[in-house]
Amino acid sequence: MRSLISQYLSEIDRFTTQSADELEQFRIRYLSKKGLIPALFEDFKNVPPEQRREIGQALNDLKNKAQEKVTLLREQIEAGTSEQKGETDLTLPVDYLQLGSRHPLSIVREEIIRIFARIGFVVAEGPEIEDDWHNFTALNFQPDHPARDMQDTFFIESNPDILLRTHTSSVQIRAMETRKPPLREIYPGRVFRNEAISARAHCIFHQVEGLYVDHDVSFADLKQTLYYFAHEMFGEGTEVRFRPSYFPFTEPSAEMDVTCFVCGGKGCPICKYSGWVEILGCGMVDPSVPENCGINSNEYTGFAFGMGIERITMLKFRIQDIRLFFENDVRFLKQFTGAV
Repeated sequence: MRSLISQYLSEIDRFTTQSADELEQFRIRYLSKKGLIPALFEDFKNVPPEQRREIGQALNDLKNKAQEKVTLLREQIEAGTSEQKGETDLTLPVDYLQLGSRHPLSIVREEIIRIFARIGFVVAEGPEIEDDWHNFTALNFQPDHPARDMQDTFFIESNPDILLRTHTSSVQIRAMETRKPPLREIYPGRVFRNEAISARAHCIFHQVEGLYVDHDVSFADLKQTLYYFAHEMFGEGTEVRFRPSYFPFTEPSAEMDVTCFVCGGKGCPICKYSGWVEILGCGMVDPSVPENCGINSNEYTGFAFGMGIERITMLKFRIQDIRLFFENDVRFLKQFTGAV
């Protein structure tokens, strides 16, 4: 039996064909119910007990070898047949390629970057895993500030505190620590907050923050910069208003609203019938923040602003549920093919 197994292995190794008929004859010869390999399995009962383990393994290897050879040659023959049909049969249907599209958040992020690039802002990025100094302390967050609680922030380690950044303001600190003014930069990126996921909030979202530090920078510079952004993003007829607010790292601070472009300022559910929608927070950089980074606040002043990309995108494309951005539903995403 050993000699037959060796002979069949050699024949199987040498066999090759491009004919489906020849391959079928090969399969029948070796693997059919009355083929050579099943016949060897039938004779296996006559093998002496002390040889059965060795012979049995050799028989299984032979059967597997034959099956693999049949599968391989069949795939090669089918592939060759398909190629020939593709070359000669012009009536075969075309394999249409599915067009992809950019994610709506990417579309808006790139548009924001282009708008600020036209007035001299450059892009800078920083790490998503931050330490307490860059995320909180250097930005004037008090030790008992709610943002430092585990209920609001994803902490990775403690003593020292390491966390997932809650805003891209941390990149402002890194910029002022490593680069000398003038600074005119924007900081797009992903941020994390420990929030319950709903139609209006998510534990992951994206921000674009901006910083301008130079000699004699004023609130008027801030307002004109943001007027320009609002008109470029939402259209020339967009009206803007600033409302006093509070942030630990800016003083004075403000929230910026634009006229609701769904109702044109008349009042609707989107703007809660106020005619206005909030799009960002801003303010003059608190003097202690550049001082924390080694910049003389008597010589330099600056302004900062920050916006959520999801919020701008939802307003621009009238999307009602923030969760749609993270579900990767093709039915949702394909609506933005060709969006500008």
